[in-house]
Amino acid sequence: MPSAQKKRLIAFVFMVLAISGFCCSRCHAHAVLLLEEPYGFFGTVFPVGHSAIYFENVCAQTPIKLRRCGDGELGAVITRNPGIGGYDWVAIPLIPYLYSVENVSEIPAKADSLFVWKVRRHYHEAHLLTLGDHLNTGNFVRGGWALVIGMAYERKIYAFSFETTSIQDDALIARMNAGKNRTHFEFMYNNCSDFARFILSMYFPGCFKREIFRDAGMTSPKMVARTLVCFARRHPEMRLAVYEIPQVPGYRRRSRRNKGLTESLVTTPYVFPVAAVSPYLAGGLLLDYLLRGRIDLIPEHPQVVAPDNLSSLTDLPRLALDSSRSESLVNSSEVNNKIESPFETPRLEDSRNTVTPPI
Repeated sequence: MPSAQKKRLIAFVFMVLAISGFCCSRCHAHAVLLLEEPYGFFGTVFPVGHSAIYFENVCAQTPIKLRRCGDGELGAVITRNPGIGGYDWVAIPLIPYLYSVENVSEIPAKADSLFVWKVRRHYHEAHLLTLGDHLNTGNFVRGGWALVIGMAYERKIYAFSFETTSIQDDALIARMNAGKNRTHFEFMYNNCSDFARFILSMYFPGCFKREIFRDAGMTSPKMVARTLVCFARRHPEMRLAVYEIPQVPGYRRRSRRNKGLTESLVTTPYVFPVAAVSPYLAGGLLLDYLLRGRIDLIPEHPQVVAPDNLSSLTDLPRLALDSSRSESLVNSSEVNNKIESPFETPRLEDSRNTVTPPI
C-alpha cells in the first residue's frame, strides 16, 4: 500500500495534469473572416459585398466594448458599418448577427419581411438603444443598425476559419477597448474591408496591404479573403477551412457572387465607358483579371453550417492546407489559368446538421 506522502504526490500530479489540460484547451482559439455576398440594388451596382470578422473567444460586453467569452458563449462578430451612431465598429453576438434572434430555436426555415422586421426591431430595442436614441435604421443609401443584425436573411456568407491564440485575442480586446471608437468611414479607402484588413494585421503583421494596381488601391472583401488564403497556404499551421452559411430563403432574392473591383469593371457594362476613356486602362484591367482575378477562393462543395450547429465554425476538425502546393497561389507562372481551390473541406455525414441552400 502506498504511503500517505505518495498518495499526496500522485494526487498533486493528477491535479497539475488536469489544470494543464484545461489551460491548453483555452490557449488555442479560432477566428473567422466572413465574406458576405452583395445583394439588392447596391449589390447590383457595386457587387463587392461586405467583410466582418467573428471571434470564438471574444464576446460583446456591450456593442462597443469587448471582453473574453465565458463557458458556453459562441463569441461575437466585429464589423464596421456607416451610420451606427458615429461609432467606427460594433460587436454583435454571432447568432443575432446572423439571424436577429438570441435563441437558435427561433430561427425560421423561411422568413418573410414581417418576421425579419419584427425580430430586428425586438433586438434593437433590447440591446442597441445604447448606441443612440436616433440611430438610423439603414437602407441601400445610408447605413444603420439594421445592417449589423440578421445578415443571413440578406445574403449567403462564406466563413474562412483559422486558428488564433488566447494571447492574440486578449491583445485585440485591449487594443479595441482602449482606442477611440469614432467613425471615419470612407467608402473607397476606409471601408469594411479596410477594417478587416486592420484587424487581421494585428494577427499577421505586414501581410495585409493595399495593392496599387489591383482594385485601384481599394480594399475589397474578396481581396482580403484572397490574401488570407495565400498566407495560409504558406502557413498550414493556421489550419484554414471554409464553410458556407446559407441565406435564409423567403425575405430577399438570392445574393450574388463576390467580385473584386477589377472583376466588377471587366465583367459588367462598366467596361464600355472605361474602354471609351482609356483603351489601355481597360486592357490592363482585363489582363489583370485574366492573370489573377479568376482565382476561386470557394471550394466546390463547402461544408454547410446549420443554424443549430454554428459551433461547427470553430469546433470541427480543420484540414491543413497541403504544404506541397503552398506556393501555387503566389507563383505567377501557375495563375494563367483558373486555379484550383486550396480547400479540402470535410462534409458532414449527419444530414440533420446541414441546411440546404435556397434555390
